[in-house]
Amino acid sequence: MADRPARACTNRGLSANGIIEIRPEDPRQPDVQALLDQSDSHFRALYPAESNHLVSADVLGTDRAVFLAARRNGELLGSIALLVIAPGHAEMKRMFVRADVRGIGLGRRLLNALEEVACHQNIARISLETGIKQSEAIGLYRAFGYQDCSPFGDYKDDPLSLFMTKSLRPLTKIDSEF
Repeated sequence: MADRPARACTNRGLSANGIIEIRPEDPRQPDVQALLDQSDSHFRALYPAESNHLVSADVLGTDRAVFLAARRNGELLGSIALLVIAPGHAEMKRMFVRADVRGIGLGRRLLNALEEVACHQNIARISLETGIKQSEAIGLYRAFGYQDCSPFGDYKDDPLSLFMTKSLRPLTKIDSEF
């Protein structure tokens, strides 16, 4: 399967209840921390501790990371992050959409925004680890051209983990003008 090319993302879009904006934010804000706690609880209910690879807000607040928050009328709806793990290679972290707003395409918009940020930072490849029980997320990643791969970085084989990767096309001058 060919990689889906990275596309420019508007980072703004209408939903039934207003405009949703996706932009970089500090992950140490109280409402973001509450969302990360909700995400942690969700994943801890699904997987044992040794199969959870959660990254703290402090790590996501470093210069090696970009944390994107999706908000509607100031209300935090979801997040996604990029953590550089090697030159030109980043790991996707903290993809999470609140349960009460799932089904409006926010995961797709977050992933588009993340890939756009990655291209602007000269990231040529994004890899991720997700749990095998995350069927919706796995389907989204595959729809975006992510392909199964072996464990990367410090990861070890885990029967409850799926590892995926995608090469990004470099931005052209035309892409960067949008």
